[in-house]
Amino acid sequence: MLETSARLLKLLSLLQVRRDWTGADLAGRLGVDVRTVRRDVDKLRSLGYPVNSVPGVSGGYQLGAGAELPPLLLDDDEAVAVAVGLRTAANGTVTGIEETSVRALAKLEQVLPSRLRRRVNALQEHTIALTPTVATVDSETLTTIAGACRDHQRLRFPYAGREGDSKRHVEPLGLAHTGRRWYLVAWDVDRQDWRTFRVDRIPEVPSLGARFVPRDPPDEDLASYVSRQLTVAPYTYKAELVMHAPIEEVQRRVVSKTAVHLERLDDDRTLLTAGSPSLAELGLWIGLIGVDFDVVSPPELAEHVRVLGERFLKAANSVGRPGGTPPPR
Repeated sequence: MLETSARLLKLLSLLQVRRDWTGADLAGRLGVDVRTVRRDVDKLRSLGYPVNSVPGVSGGYQLGAGAELPPLLLDDDEAVAVAVGLRTAANGTVTGIEETSVRALAKLEQVLPSRLRRRVNALQEHTIALTPTVATVDSETLTTIAGACRDHQRLRFPYAGREGDSKRHVEPLGLAHTGRRWYLVAWDVDRQDWRTFRVDRIPEVPSLGARFVPRDPPDEDLASYVSRQLTVAPYTYKAELVMHAPIEEVQRRVVSKTAVHLERLDDDRTLLTAGSPSLAELGLWIGLIGVDFDVVSPPELAEHVRVLGERFLKAANSVGRPGGTPPPR
């Protein structure tokens, strides 16, 4: 009886890890035959777990959605990760889930083994939580947008952009999170172009519209697309540079990871794209990276770097001469 109960718990855990399982795969994991798997699945169903099955050679089992949330079976690392995630959510950038996160964390910590509770508490005791310095977003707004992305439904919402307030009608593609802010990538129906919206600038929950046929995305890599948009969109100048160093080396030297976009050209060169309100700032910042580079664009940046280099070289040649007077010809 104990062996059967333990096997049922393991079966439930496996069904929660992956969406689809064949009977043979489950049998191999559990160390039983396929007939025993069928009997165990029937027992889970009798206990109220909605286990769906598809007959045939390519068929299998999956845990469906039921009227109630079944108990989640977590291994040690998963339990610690969930506890840490809930504590982070309680002080995160998404409003409206703080109290819920605390309640869920209290339930989880109540059943955590002492060895895991010590790991979670150690992290909590030696971590200082700083209040976010960026605007937070409403959880209902996020879930509405995510659902519209999933179901291919248009959205309408007011938007407080850099150029003033406007009404937007969009076909949402996906959400991106930089760690500080949330962004929505969507096709703007009125402007007939792709746009990236800061979610904290959407002051109310968007209204849902008609369904649409998804368009080809602006880039196969949505994260890369958002990174490029955030790099140059807010700035007057866009710079493209070929850095003569591997991308891993450039990543270590670039202080602000969200202010630039990096692309590997080959093992020894990296394409760096950056934005800035002034050429002077760009020139100094590039020099601080400490890597040889070529300026691809804009041409005025190349000229600014040349003038800056001549000024620095003149200063270096004046070392040791009183008053910085030039040497005699």
